[in-house]
Amino acid sequence: MKLVVDSSALAKRYVQETGSEKLDHFFQNASELALCIILVPEIVSGLNRRMREGALDLKNYRALRKQLIIDAQDAIILQITPSVISHSVNLLENNVLRAMDALHVACALEWKADLFITSDRRQWIAAQNAGLYSEYLGQQGHSADH
Repeated sequence: MKLVVDSSALAKRYVQETGSEKLDHFFQNASELALCIILVPEIVSGLNRRMREGALDLKNYRALRKQLIIDAQDAIILQITPSVISHSVNLLENNVLRAMDALHVACALEWKADLFITSDRRQWIAAQNAGLYSEYLGQQGHSADH
């Protein structure tokens, strides 16, 4: 199964939230994992916000960042191409969606993912509207910078 995970969902791998266990199940069943190129900076931004808020200390931040980098190295990194931009414009014109969220969905469309996973309800709806089989992992916490 070709799996694409957005930042709101992948963050659940590093910070225990509703949907963290379900995400692990999908990872175990994936034959290929792909991530949009913007995912790592988005998660790092969210982790830094948690540090500023006092919910995460520097030692744990460094450990989580290291694990994120390892996970990203094992994934296919989907680039923002002219075709992805075209998909994202279409998504933005037909859905209530943030630009960065549209890029994740557009990358999944371009890569022809079998499954797209998110914890952002509007992004999940947009992915379904675009014809992607998608899974909603429940309300996002403060892990991803949204």
